[in-house]
Amino acid sequence: MDKAIVIENLSKKYKNNRGIQDLNLEIDRGEIFGFLGPNGSGKTTTMKVMVGLMKADKGDVRINGYSIIKDYENAMKNVGCIIENVTPFPYLTAYENMQLSSRFKNEVNEIKIDKCLEITGLIKYKNEKIKNYSLGMKQRLGIAMAILSNPNVIILDEPFNGLDVEGMVEMRELIINLSEQQETTFFISSHLIHDIELTCTKVGILYGGKLLGVDSTNNILKNYSSLENYYLSEVDLNADS
Repeated sequence: MDKAIVIENLSKKYKNNRGIQDLNLEIDRGEIFGFLGPNGSGKTTTMKVMVGLMKADKGDVRINGYSIIKDYENAMKNVGCIIENVTPFPYLTAYENMQLSSRFKNEVNEIKIDKCLEITGLIKYKNEKIKNYSLGMKQRLGIAMAILSNPNVIILDEPFNGLDVEGMVEMRELIINLSEQQETTFFISSHLIHDIELTCTKVGILYGGKLLGVDSTNNILKNYSSLENYYLSEVDLNADS
């Protein structure tokens, strides 16, 4: 099967000994992968390395078959991402922000921008300044920017953060629809177990910089009453090692 993302022996250590250690992971095309773990477990570090914002101590990441070390440009060609916070320009409108983020992409025009704003439910607010947007609306604008160039891999760091219940449901539907209709592969980090359980087709648990377990959501829910129980049992099993 076609692998969208392959992570091999990835390690990155900080001076305080935190970081990630020997991560190995394969994600198939069209999968929605949930990277689950508490704050400080190394999720953002991994994602920063994946998109080239940080250099790994060792290991490599291949996206769409291209190594981020040897062929960074091709590896990132079809990738959309939001790492940490979405920071659009507050004094510009949503549409102007979209125009700005598309300035290096030849194939993006007014119709494409409107379509992305439509998909993310922002079309009727496209001429409003971002400073008047709620946190959830800013998150959705971030997704609109991430899908603007029609990427086949989208990497999202905590996309459910700060959303109200309605916003979370909309975000989940948006991710699931893109995965099903366009075979978009998602790599999502979160510490919100419930949202990962309802959104992702595959889950990996990161704890203390180590990948404890990776399985399909279906398998997990066959063997455990909830993703939370699976998470707690994996953490328990590995606490002493």
